[in-house]
Amino acid sequence: MSSRLQIGQSAPPIKLYDTDLKQRELKEFKGQTVVVAFFPGAFTAVCTKELCNFRDSLANFESMNAQILAISVNDPFTNKAFAEQNRLSFPILSDYNRVVISAYDVAGEGLGKLNDYTYAKRAVFIISPEGFIRWKWVSDNPTIEPPYGEIQHTVDDIGRVQPSS
Repeated sequence: MSSRLQIGQSAPPIKLYDTDLKQRELKEFKGQTVVVAFFPGAFTAVCTKELCNFRDSLANFESMNAQILAISVNDPFTNKAFAEQNRLSFPILSDYNRVVISAYDVAGEGLGKLNDYTYAKRAVFIISPEGFIRWKWVSDNPTIEPPYGEIQHTVDDIGRVQPSS
């Protein structure tokens, strides 16, 4: 069992399949701020609302040199249908083996009547361009949305302290 991740620690590696079965890694976004959004399940009301909120804010994040990565335990095929239906253009990654949700300590047990089901808790980690955790938010209640304003503010703050190219 991994210890709880703390602000300032190196972010655990991420190496997962996207909706096109391409393996994506956190390190490919080095030099950018990365917003990692874990979500419990594709096609659920709150997850759809959350990821559409990120979609609608994408231009703002991109203007701050930030990348959104969304991660669920859904298979890549379900994530692809979900991304297509909701016009999500950022990577939706499949942690079907539940390795990354364990590394980030966001594995939830039991969802609804599925007592033995392990899912990704709704959680957001903001990772600095150097690969360190700068902000985190984890909810034990899958119906609660993340604090979008705090996420935008933190990403903006990180962008302001980065040296210009």
